[in-house]
Amino acid sequence: MKALRSYAPDVSMGYQRPPEYTGMVDMRDVRVPMRDGVELCVDIFRPEAAEKFPALLAFAIYNKDLQSPEQMQAVPPQPAWSSLWTGLLEAGDTRFLVSRGYIHVIGSPRGVGKNGSGGSREWDAYDLIEWIAAQDWCDGHIGMVGISGFGAEQLAVAKQKPPHLKAIFPLDPRGAYGPLGGFRDEYPGGVLHLFRYLIGHYSAIHQDKGPPGTLSPEREKLWQAAMNNPDYRMYPHIYNVLAQKGQHMPAYFDVLIDPFDKEETVTRSEAEFETIDIPVYTGTGWYAYTYKTHLMGAQHWFRELRSFKKLLFLGPAHLERPFNAFHHEILRWHDHWLKGLDTGITTDPPVRYWVMGENNWRTAADWPPPEAQWTKLYLSNWERLRQEPFDMASAEEALAPDAFVQMPPTQTNTVQGLRYLSEPLAEDTLVAGPISLTLFAEIDQADTNWIVILKDVGPDVSVMTVREGERALQDGLPEREITRGWLKASHRAVDPERSAPGRPWHPLTRETWKPVTPGAIEEYQIEIMATANLFRRGHRIGIEITSLDLPTGVGGATNAEYVPYHICSSGTVVHKIYHDARRPSHLLLPVVPL
Repeated sequence: MKALRSYAPDVSMGYQRPPEYTGMVDMRDVRVPMRDGVELCVDIFRPEAAEKFPALLAFAIYNKDLQSPEQMQAVPPQPAWSSLWTGLLEAGDTRFLVSRGYIHVIGSPRGVGKNGSGGSREWDAYDLIEWIAAQDWCDGHIGMVGISGFGAEQLAVAKQKPPHLKAIFPLDPRGAYGPLGGFRDEYPGGVLHLFRYLIGHYSAIHQDKGPPGTLSPEREKLWQAAMNNPDYRMYPHIYNVLAQKGQHMPAYFDVLIDPFDKEETVTRSEAEFETIDIPVYTGTGWYAYTYKTHLMGAQHWFRELRSFKKLLFLGPAHLERPFNAFHHEILRWHDHWLKGLDTGITTDPPVRYWVMGENNWRTAADWPPPEAQWTKLYLSNWERLRQEPFDMASAEEALAPDAFVQMPPTQTNTVQGLRYLSEPLAEDTLVAGPISLTLFAEIDQADTNWIVILKDVGPDVSVMTVREGERALQDGLPEREITRGWLKASHRAVDPERSAPGRPWHPLTRETWKPVTPGAIEEYQIEIMATANLFRRGHRIGIEITSLDLPTGVGGATNAEYVPYHICSSGTVVHKIYHDARRPSHLLLPVVPL
């Protein structure tokens, strides 16, 4: 009998080790002193046995009381489409880990929840790791678990090299360029979105709100400019954050008044990558393209780390919350590095990725897959994508541009744009890796957002001829959004030395920011978030180009916190896209031979 193929990612990877311990010692609200005397409040769960065990620390800025075994019983793991799915329940399944011989410690830095406040939190995770290692129930081997915010903290403390930290498993990490994420991986293309605002409503960070605060002269100047920005003023909830001058959502306030990367931040991050010398298993899922930081961060960490490393790309649906997925793979990783068991983890290919459209796992020696062939599809008239380049000294040398006009959300809920489709594919085509779109375009304002959507359209058996009934594409073709890309027009500058195929590097600094001259034709290289999708024979590859997206609720809310919208132009903008031999706008795809 033929084995059934699952149509959702099997994240167990086949490693199974049964539970050994039935009892659990529950130690809540344990006070742990830091080097400056400030105390953290942590929860400790360990096997009920006399022997010593390795420990797995889950550490993030989220409320530890939401990560408890009781919470997982009250709200058992919910699929992404559940109304009770809550992103920050991410510390891991305590009962699973403890029953298999690990101590699960859950905590957060100072200034969060029940912790003390004051001073710098810089060394909190380091000090907590070393404190755990010194306890009489720990064997001195420490690993880390948890995803998203819990993943970001793992990489941050790994740079500090605490002596007893042996391995980390940072899934869904934040960005690699800057403290706990930085600007560029959080806001690729320099287009601001509302993700941090939306999840900020779950914050447990201490805040002493009062009247709008006093800012330094430099920050006061930035604040005044932000308050006069009509794009900000159009969104009352954004303007409210600004008006309180850092008293409300201070981290997001900082982004609003200074929405730029800094070269010194990138240079420092590049120098710090080599300081991580312990094994790192990172990754994310294709779901993460909407809010970007996990998908960008996982790739950048994997590319830059020099220690033993692995990369895992999961499917398009968010993992269940509370987080309990692929714990057997977490077990396989830590069993090798913390318990010395032969799990085979070091002999696997370095990269494992889920292919949408095929609904199957593939592996690679690197990311993007070294065998990928960089393939161009050119934007053409009648909103087509074609493989053939344009000919100079021909009728294709200079063609009229396509155009769309976008009014702001103060005037419309209609998103305008252009849609380009390939012919039906003659054979299955696997696209796996980062993608980019080069646009030659003109706008009539000083700035806009370019938003590019990659779609899998079809199957399509239509034949477009002059005959009645065959002049247009079939109505109601199925289509599926694969991924997106973003670029603020004023951030079009590119650093060629840091760029690579499919990965244009935009400095995103205040120094390289340059408003567009209305009416000028400019080149825009737009990074589209990496993906892996098998476009089946008879399907079409499609892209949509827009400049606006909208909240899915009222009052600036969305119906899914992990699908943020972007701060768009408050004015009407005319967009013209050129496609001819002199201005060959094109999509660049990493096509993996089958």
